[in-house]
Amino acid sequence: CPYKKVYYNWSTGKSEKCILCYPRLETGQAPACFHSCVGRIRYLGPLLYDADQIEAAASVEDKDLIEAHRNIVLDPYDPQVIENALAGGMPRDVIEAAQKSPVYKFVKVWKIALPPHIEYRTMPMLFYVPPLSPVQSSANSAGDALTTVSDNLFHDIESSRLPLQFLSSLFGAGQDSYVLYALKKQKAVRMYRRLVTVGDVDEAQVQQMLKEADLTPEEADAIYNLTALCTFDERFVVPPMNREQAVEMMREPWEQKGAAGYNFVGLGGAL
Repeated sequence: CPYKKVYYNWSTGKSEKCILCYPRLETGQAPACFHSCVGRIRYLGPLLYDADQIEAAASVEDKDLIEAHRNIVLDPYDPQVIENALAGGMPRDVIEAAQKSPVYKFVKVWKIALPPHIEYRTMPMLFYVPPLSPVQSSANSAGDALTTVSDNLFHDIESSRLPLQFLSSLFGAGQDSYVLYALKKQKAVRMYRRLVTVGDVDEAQVQQMLKEADLTPEEADAIYNLTALCTFDERFVVPPMNREQAVEMMREPWEQKGAAGYNFVGLGGAL
């Protein structure tokens, strides 16, 4: 953490790398590193999940872990989920924040964000979008022009600088299919936006790429908007912390807050 927010847990005897800047979250602000991220590639948002399914999801084979992890994430628009959440005491404003969550779109809707090292069964709620390499090109002998390494406008996924197997060991529990799906979807968005903005690529080829990537033009535009043109409020959806409810489990809320600005001393009531 560049902001020196490492936390030492005296109960476990271990240092925790990140406390997610919870004092900032409690006031509706994004964590410090999210807020100052130069690349604007960090997103924050709540996910509703079924805690009763965690043990079963963590007990499946490695090849089924990612899908099981996705299945415990609930649809915040499902009327049954909303009803059960309200019955369980979850405030409505938290549910509304979950409906606006960019993380839900990346993980559950578009399925391009993957959890790191899920084979350890920690079921993390931290996700990464596998990186797609930039355009690779080289200068010709005259040094006055560039030629792309690939025959296509953008590089081939198979010739990426980061091997697919390496990315799969990080984010796919060794399964190449999940990482390949995410990379193909990103490349399809690139080609589609190139067709829309420049128009120098074959439309039939782009439509075929969208079909192979399980993507519609509307979804491609949505991914482009959320990754390139999103506003601050779209990147960071911080739900209300409702501290006054959480503290009720430990002590009287009025004592926690401090109810008076005067202190009476002695039996005579002197101030």
